[in-house]
Amino acid sequence: MDKKDFNEGLLGFLDASPTPFHATLNMSMMFENAGFIKLNEEEKWELEEGSKYYVTRNDSSVIAFTYPRDAKDYTMVGAHTDSPNLKLKPNPVIKEHGVVKFGVESYGGLLLNPWFDRDLSLAGRVSYLNSKGEIKDALIDAKKALAIIPSLAIHLDEKANKERTVNNQTDICPILTTSDDFEFEEFLKWQLSKVDVLDVKELYASELSFYDTQKASLVGLSDDFIASARLDNLLSCYVGMLSICSVDESKPMLFIASDHEEVGSESTSGASGSFLENTLRRMFADYDEYMQMIRTSTMISADNAHAIHPNFPSKHDANHAPHINKGSVVKVNANQRYASNSKTISKFMSVASELNEPIQQFVTRSDMGCGSTIGPITATRLGIETLDVGLPTFAMHSIRELCGSDDAHSLYKIILGFK
Repeated sequence: MDKKDFNEGLLGFLDASPTPFHATLNMSMMFENAGFIKLNEEEKWELEEGSKYYVTRNDSSVIAFTYPRDAKDYTMVGAHTDSPNLKLKPNPVIKEHGVVKFGVESYGGLLLNPWFDRDLSLAGRVSYLNSKGEIKDALIDAKKALAIIPSLAIHLDEKANKERTVNNQTDICPILTTSDDFEFEEFLKWQLSKVDVLDVKELYASELSFYDTQKASLVGLSDDFIASARLDNLLSCYVGMLSICSVDESKPMLFIASDHEEVGSESTSGASGSFLENTLRRMFADYDEYMQMIRTSTMISADNAHAIHPNFPSKHDANHAPHINKGSVVKVNANQRYASNSKTISKFMSVASELNEPIQQFVTRSDMGCGSTIGPITATRLGIETLDVGLPTFAMHSIRELCGSDDAHSLYKIILGFK
């Protein structure tokens, strides 16, 4: 696949995936189209040699794998489906001062200031009881700009350009309407009706997130950049998804996209949970075969990396400062916040060199902390040799992030180059 087609597909995937639930559904549809067979964790598995499979958990995490059976040296790619956002509280409606607004919580390490004055929509999962007494789930996406968080005018905040702080409880409630007639349950039923869910006896619970309605786009004089929400980490999800869809059944490969990385990964569908280990043990029920697979495989933990910001270069170690559109980034940390070691780095460098694809190194400044990834979690839980790589990004955890239009395609080619 050439870079143009790759990036066009990426833009579409970003726009269609406002929540982890939607991202997982879209990846599942891609796997179906590529001939992967859906598995259910609640059923007995009868895996057939030479087939390809996928399985989901919580509708927000997904694993896809080939099954050549005798080949155990898997190339695994790990990413995460979640991104920092504003999540709706269970009883969100606040009616005061002439407007209706929603109470929200910050999910993950959110950069709050960019959320002001943006056209916001709402998406996620709703659980309900139908007339048969069954509890069902449905995904909704309003798509329309429903809300906005207006800034306080500079006339009323003379320190706005000097000391702008944001209170998570009081300052970031999106406003929806001036009508006092608004009812949250009616709103949810209306959204459900748009996805043909009409049999709703009672609404139970929802997991809904606000998102920016501005579409992903190519930006720059020569389309140098890709600007979008949720690049961290749907960018890596797309690379991993496309990589495993591009190989045949004879190549041992696995892709996992886990939820809840931005809040520590400690959940049933997070990387600290059992999802990957459970799946691998069912693939290789014999313990010796399982351990052979673990010790001969490589996990590539793919997450975003901080590109050196041209306006804030002092925030980087000068010798380890990645540039946009200069290739994938190998992430190293002496305290094992990243799982890369000399063996896994060398393997990655060798493949990149054979393909003439550029790579870069990132080490955070010694007087600053670094972000976390699923790499060390997976390495610790499974004992698998792991490499942390990333794609250079500006404005990480903002409502709109920026990456290069060359780098993701380059990482895709490197992953396919692993033997």
